[in-house]
Amino acid sequence: MGLVWKASPIGTLTLGVLTAIASLLPIAMAAVGKWIVDAVIAKNAALTVQWICVEAGLVALKMAEQRGYSLIHMVVGTRLGININVAILEKALTLELTHFEDPDVYDRLTRARREASARPIGVVLNSFGIVQNIITLVGYVILIASYSGWIVIGLVAATIPATIAEVKFGEEGFRLRNWRSPDTRKLNYIEYVLANDEYAKEVKVFGFGRMLLDRYKGLGEKFYKEDVNLAVRKAGWAYALSLLAAGAFYGSFLSMGLAAAAGLITLGQMTLYVASFQQGQTAFQTILGAIGGMYEDNLYMSNLFDFLEMDVKSDRSDDTKERISSSAIVAPPHLPHGLVFQNVGFKYPGRDSWALRHIDLTLPLGHSVALVGHNGAGKTTFIKLLTRLYEPTEGRIFLDGKDLSDYPREEVQNRIGVVFQDFGQYKLLARETVGIGNVPQMTDVPKVTHAVELGGATEVVDNLPDKLETQLGRSFKGGVELSGGQWQKLALSRAFMREGADILVLDEPTAALDAEAEHAVFKRFQRLAQGKTSIVISHRFPTVRLAEQIIVLEKGGIVEQGTHEELVAKNGLYARLFSLQAQGYL
Repeated sequence: MGLVWKASPIGTLTLGVLTAIASLLPIAMAAVGKWIVDAVIAKNAALTVQWICVEAGLVALKMAEQRGYSLIHMVVGTRLGININVAILEKALTLELTHFEDPDVYDRLTRARREASARPIGVVLNSFGIVQNIITLVGYVILIASYSGWIVIGLVAATIPATIAEVKFGEEGFRLRNWRSPDTRKLNYIEYVLANDEYAKEVKVFGFGRMLLDRYKGLGEKFYKEDVNLAVRKAGWAYALSLLAAGAFYGSFLSMGLAAAAGLITLGQMTLYVASFQQGQTAFQTILGAIGGMYEDNLYMSNLFDFLEMDVKSDRSDDTKERISSSAIVAPPHLPHGLVFQNVGFKYPGRDSWALRHIDLTLPLGHSVALVGHNGAGKTTFIKLLTRLYEPTEGRIFLDGKDLSDYPREEVQNRIGVVFQDFGQYKLLARETVGIGNVPQMTDVPKVTHAVELGGATEVVDNLPDKLETQLGRSFKGGVELSGGQWQKLALSRAFMREGADILVLDEPTAALDAEAEHAVFKRFQRLAQGKTSIVISHRFPTVRLAEQIIVLEKGGIVEQGTHEELVAKNGLYARLFSLQAQGYL
C-alpha cells in the first residue's frame, strides 16, 4: 500500500472513493428492482416510471464508476510499474561485481522483475475489492436474514471450499515459477542468441541454430506441460466446487419460489431475496477470491522485497577483515601516487581454488607496467582488485600508503582510466559512447573530440553520417553498426576521457586492431601516461617490451618480474613465450 500511495496519493484516494460508491450501488439497485416489481404488480404507472428512472440513474452512475476505476487503475498502475522498475535498477547499481557473477543473485533479480510492476497494484486493488464486497455483502446479508438465517449460512458454507482450492493452486503456481527460474533464464538466453545480430554470423556459419532451437523447444514443451497440468487440475476443482455453489443457490431459489407461490412473500420480495442471494454469493466469492489473489500477489511481492532488501555488503567478509587486521601486514611508508600489493589473494565466491595468491608488488609513481601470462593466470582479476570491483579475500592493497578499502570506492575508480578486454559496445550516440568515460563532461564536445583523437578514433567518427551525434548500433532506427576494431577505438577513447586519472589501465583492448593500429595506440597511450602509473595487459610482446616493469603471472601467482632484457636473460617462462611468438614472425 505504501508503494501505491507513493506512486499517486490522489489516485489512491480516488480509488477509495470509487470503491465506496461501487459497494453501495448493487444494494441500491437490488432494492429499486423490488420496488419496480411491486409497482408493476400494483399497476401503478407513475410509481413504475419513477423507480425505473431511478434505476437508470443508478446504472449511469455505475458505468461512470467503472470507467473511472479503470482509468485510475491504469494511471496508478503505470506510475507504480515505473517506480518499482526504477527501484530494482537502483538496487542493481549497488550490487558488487561478484553479485552479477552469481547465478543465485541473477535468479533473485529475475524473480523480482517478473510481474513486479503488476503485483503491487493487484494487492491494493484486491484490498479495495475486499472492502467494497464486504460492505455489499453486509447489505445483502441483512436483506436475506430477514427471510431466513439458514440461507445466509448456506451462502457462506458453499463458497469457502472454492477459495481454499484457489489459494492452494496459487501457491503451487508460485512455487513452480520460482523453482524453474534458472531454466527460464536459459530459455530467454537461447531466444536472445537466435534473434540477435551479435550472434547471427556464428549461428549461420557453424550451423548450431537448429541445435539451440531444439533446446528451446524442449524447455518450452517442459514449461507447457507443467502449466497445462496445473491449469487442468485447477479447472477441474473449480468446476466441481462451483457446482456446490450453484446447488446452494438453486436450493435457496426453490425455497423462495415456493414461499412466493404460497403467498408467504410478495413477488417483489422474492425478486429481492433471489437477487440478494445471487449477488451476495458473488460478493462473498469475490472477497475470498481477492484474499486468495492477495496471498498469491504477496508471494510474488516477497520476491521483490527479498531482492530490494538483499545485503550488498562488500565481498570481504567480517571474519576476513578480522583476519587481515590481526595479520602481520604493516602499511608501507607514504608512496606518492604509488600502489603496493601485500600478500594479496582472491577466491571467487563458491570456489575453493585461488584466482590470485601471495601477490607482493610495488608500483611506484609514473612507472609503466605490463602483465603477462597465459589465459586464466589472473591478469584481469588483478585489475578488478585494483579498481575495487572485487575486494581481496586476504592481504591488502595500498594506494599512497593508505588501504584501498579505506577510500570511497568512487574516489578510487575516478582515479583510474581503464579499458577492459570485454569492453561494452554501447548503442548510444557516438559522443555519448565516448563521453560516458567522464559523465560530467559528456556534453563537452571539445573534450570528447580530444579523447577521440587520443584513442585513434578520429577517422571512425569522421566517417559517421552525423559525426559525434550519430546513433550507433542497428538496434535503433538510423543506427550505424561498427566493426570490432572501430568499437575498440571508441572504447579506448572512452578511457582517455579521464585525463585527470593518475592510473591508466589497458586490459588487452587492442586485440581486434592490426599491428600498426595497435602500435599507434600504445604510442599515444605512453604519451598520455607520462607521469602516471600505467598498467598494460597484452599478449603481444612488441607492446609488452615497451614497459619499464614486466610482471609474469602463472596459476594466480607472480613467477617472474623485471625488464624485458632481464626476463629474456633469465630464460624462464617469459623468455619461452617471447621466443614462441618471435618464431611466428620468422
